[in-house]
Amino acid sequence: MSITLALAEELIARASVTPNDAGCQALIATRLKQVGFVCETITAGETTNLWAVRRGAAAEAGKLLVFAGHTDVVPPGPLHEWLSPPFTPTQRDGTLYGRGAVDMKTSLAAFVVAAEEFVAAHPTHTGSLAFLLTSDEEGPATDGTVKVVEHLQTRGERLDYCIVGEPTSGKQLGDTLKNGRRGSLSGTLTVFGRQGHIAYPQCNPVHLLAPVLAQLVATEWDRGNEYFPPTSWQISNIHAGVGATNVTPGEVIVDFNFRFSTASTADTLKQRVHAMLDAHGLKEGQEYTLDWQLSGEPFLTPSGALSNALMQAIQHETGVQAKLSTTGGTSDGRFIARICDQVIEFGPSNESIHQINESIPLNHIEPLKNIYFRVLTQLII
Repeated sequence: MSITLALAEELIARASVTPNDAGCQALIATRLKQVGFVCETITAGETTNLWAVRRGAAAEAGKLLVFAGHTDVVPPGPLHEWLSPPFTPTQRDGTLYGRGAVDMKTSLAAFVVAAEEFVAAHPTHTGSLAFLLTSDEEGPATDGTVKVVEHLQTRGERLDYCIVGEPTSGKQLGDTLKNGRRGSLSGTLTVFGRQGHIAYPQCNPVHLLAPVLAQLVATEWDRGNEYFPPTSWQISNIHAGVGATNVTPGEVIVDFNFRFSTASTADTLKQRVHAMLDAHGLKEGQEYTLDWQLSGEPFLTPSGALSNALMQAIQHETGVQAKLSTTGGTSDGRFIARICDQVIEFGPSNESIHQINESIPLNHIEPLKNIYFRVLTQLII
């Protein structure tokens, strides 16, 4: 059994359902300390965070590369649907099964072993290497990476490169790198009317909303750019009425979400929505209220040293030509981008993430570790 596989199984065996770390970071810190890392635990609420750094021989002039990820996993779901217990790592038909196998404990194991091998091969490396780990990525993400980033900001810490070990690959290991993510802006719009008998309609809020809704659906918010698709506005829920067929509703509530690119900002999107409501004669505080929640700003890393190093390493190990992508939901990369100009997500296949019988092919594990190792030799040796 390879060292990477053994560590991945040891991590999977720890039932670290968010925000419980279940000792994963302590295990990782113990190994990192043995190869010269200084480890710092940063707790917030129920969340455990780890910041570990090994400074290079020329740390003042050398670059700092960070491996970032999360030790928490989503709940396993119905246990009877798993072919083997979710927190008992199981090898079957050339595949490793277990909750967190791809999201993202195998990446963490590959990070650690790559770092161990790199330090052994290059003990006097000039650049620096760090780990930023949290147990709050699968939860609300309020006490995890964002808190560590704030902590590092107060110390004036800047990162040069960051690899987030999220599962980004599709059919083949290494076919996709995420060099950015769209932002997420949600809103809850409540339009007020007057409840009454449907035969004597007073003021139906659904009718007040309808023309605005049509405009919101038809609007081109932006055209995207080289890296991002156009910004998308989508409804997730609409609720109105009391359940009777002869009563007009007193209000209608619409939950919606913008997944927006760097071609727009949260503030401009808010302003445009309010302008549409105003143009249809709806007054804020009287005919409607609108509550906003910004859960993530978009971030983008254009092609550069980090993406090129990853692509070259992937090509060497797998023969696959990686492509850049910004699809998918939000990630902790949005926080790290505040203090790091180059943030790239790369990890194993995302086909089974959050699913029953989450799994990773065994023959992907060593190449994943080797890719991380090769990037280190290119960027911080």
